[in-house]
Amino acid sequence: MTKKEKYEEILPQVVAMIEGESNVVSVMANVSAALHEAFGWWWTGFYTVNGDRLELGPFQGPVACYRIKRGRGVCGTAWDRDETLIVPDVEQFPGHIACSSLSRSEIVVPVHDAQGNVVAVLDIDSKDLNTFDQTDKLFLEKLTEELGKTMEWC
Repeated sequence: MTKKEKYEEILPQVVAMIEGESNVVSVMANVSAALHEAFGWWWTGFYTVNGDRLELGPFQGPVACYRIKRGRGVCGTAWDRDETLIVPDVEQFPGHIACSSLSRSEIVVPVHDAQGNVVAVLDIDSKDLNTFDQTDKLFLEKLTEELGKTMEWC
């Protein structure tokens, strides 16, 4: 199965899974678990916005950083720029925060609330270089759009 076919299969499943759910933490937990299981990435999870920093939310994988300042690392930069970042080699990203030395590539996708504010980021790491591409960006942005529409973010 191609990456695109995997996304086409899992996206409707995730949308159905979160429909009508109101607990943000539970939804993020199940979404990260579903994606992690389907794709086998090194780390899959969320950081939520709290003031001027991101705080660790539900995830699958090894332990992670608790807090990330706005504009720092890949997650903080994606939040600050309000754009998806694809990093083929994290060692080449200025200011990369190494929560794990085994992480080699990364994609971070902002999650917006109904008003368009970034309320979280979906962060995915791989142990391989060049794991993420425009296919990941397209489908993960669709997924985070569904999260933003479905959830009541506080």
